[in-house]
Formats: sequence, C-alpha cells, structure tokens
Amino acid sequence: MKERYVPKPADSFCGATRVWMLAMFLALITCGLDCSGHAGAVSNGFRFAYVNDKSVCLWEGQKPVLVYNHGVISKEGVPADRARSSYVHPLYGLDGEVLTDDFPIDHYHHRGLFWAWPHVKIGDAECSLWDLRGVRHQFEGWMQKDATDKAATLAVQNGWYVGTEKVVHEIVRFTVHPARGDSRAIDIECAWTPVKSPLTLMGAEGKSYGGLTLRFAPGTNTTITVPSGVTKEDLPMTNLPWADLTRLWAAEKLTSGAAIFVHPSHPDYPPQWLTRHYGVLCLGWPGVKPATFQPGNTIHCRYRVWIHRGLADLGRLSRAYADYRAVE
Repeated sequence: MKERYVPKPADSFCGATRVWMLAMFLALITCGLDCSGHAGAVSNGFRFAYVNDKSVCLWEGQKPVLVYNHGVISKEGVPADRARSSYVHPLYGLDGEVLTDDFPIDHYHHRGLFWAWPHVKIGDAECSLWDLRGVRHQFEGWMQKDATDKAATLAVQNGWYVGTEKVVHEIVRFTVHPARGDSRAIDIECAWTPVKSPLTLMGAEGKSYGGLTLRFAPGTNTTITVPSGVTKEDLPMTNLPWADLTRLWAAEKLTSGAAIFVHPSHPDYPPQWLTRHYGVLCLGWPGVKPATFQPGNTIHCRYRVWIHRGLADLGRLSRAYADYRAVE
C-alpha cells in the first residue's frame, strides 16, 4: 500500500503517554481499523495509521512497530523550550513493549530514537541541536511512505532552522523489515547537507555523545554488550561498530533489547560512542574533535537498529551484525 499525505503543520502536542498508547493499540485491534482509519480487516503486512496530525504509527499486523513524530511535541510540566520534532517514539519491542522514553525527568531533551549534536556551528553562530538551543528540526514533507507485506519505507525531508533560516537540508529514510523469529531490523539512512554556511559538528567534551542516540524506557537488570563482550562500566569516547542494551522493562515486565549497528561505509568507521547503564546508547561521531562540512557537500550515515526478544548473547549479536555488514 502506498500513501502520499502531508498533514497540516502543528505547533504543540502533549506527548502520548505509555498508557494512552496501549489504549490506542487495543482500540485499533478491537475495531480492526486500516491505516486510513476506515473499518476493515487487519492484514499481516505493514500499514501506517495516523495517531494525530503530528505523529504517524507503523504497524505490522496487529502489533505496533514505531511512531514517527513529525510535528512539534511538547509535554505538560516540561519547559516550553524542550519542545521537539523529527524523532521516533515510541519504538516497540516484538511483544508490544515500549523500548524508548521521551522527556525523561533526568534529561528532558532526550527523545526516543533521535539524531542531534551538542555542538553545532553554522558559520560563526554556535548552537545545540542536542538540548534544543538556537537550532531546531522542522518537518518539510514526506518523500516516501510505502507499506507492503515485505517491508515498510518511511522517508522524510526535514530542515535544521536557526530562526526562520534553513541552515541544513536533512533526509532520513527508515526501511523496516518484518519480524523474523525473535528479532526485527530497522535500517536508517541519514543525509545532511549544509545550505549556505559551513557546518561544524562536535560531540560533548570528555564523553563524545552527538549523533544517532537511543534513550531507553525505565527498567532493571540492564546489560550492555559490545564486540568485546558484556561491559559493566559505562564507555565514553570508545570506538565501536555496534552496541546493545537489554533490560527488564518496568512497565511490561518483559526482557528484550535493541542494538545500534554502524555500517562500514560510515565516516571514521568505527566511530566513537558513549554508553550509559541508566539507559542510553549514544553514537559519538565525529566525536570530541570537530569536523567541518562545506555548503553543498552531503554527509551520509547508515545504521541498523536491531530489536530482539530476550537477552542476546555475544554470538547472536555478532551474527546479526555480520548480516548487516553484508548489506551493500
């Protein structure tokens, strides 16, 4: 099924709570709604359904996969300058568990699966896409929204804006593969092009975070696994091709996890990372040393988010990453 629809712009929205999303999930199953909101049989393939005019949900059969928030999302009780757009939340596990968090009280600016840098320099102007100071994401339109029984593709055109001026052209493409056994692969391709002025990106000093980031929902029994094995310590400024976080989710009492795989074509492969057992995996590219990109030159980065049921051991993760390395 193919759909081309651009919703009206919106300025604010109270972020969906986990309870509300579960209620929506049960309601859609009960009513058998198709992705246009009309009554009908629920297929086993992928389909899109609008949550509202700011968020679209991807389903596979009767199970939600992810919600992409293209509108500006805010939350009651959180400072207005923490409003954000252009990110994934919730990201779901294979059994409907919510893997990501949004507006966590310890870091209001963390937002599900997102891509942002704490040091962004446009010409001589310095700002932060990470904690939403001086620059923002803005949705510009859908490039592709296709759903079949074999895969789903969501491609989005965004801009980075300083005030009313667009400073970076952004394209993000998600290719979601069907759940197979106890895992699902979501491929992500990002392209950033400075518009008029040079763009300089840099990660956080002494930590390196800045780039693709997964902020996880609350849970216990957290295990972080990297190519050398299970790590008990948080890892700052560590070069890695992949990392996985698994935990027992507090809300659903299920154990599962998600890894970020970096494609070998990535700049400065393997890039730096920051891992935190409180529940975050942060790419750190270009890391603590700044990198500058000239107008018209496009930065290309490719990743896979690999979602799995249960605890994934090193062998299972290594095989899954080998499969991704083989992707051209």
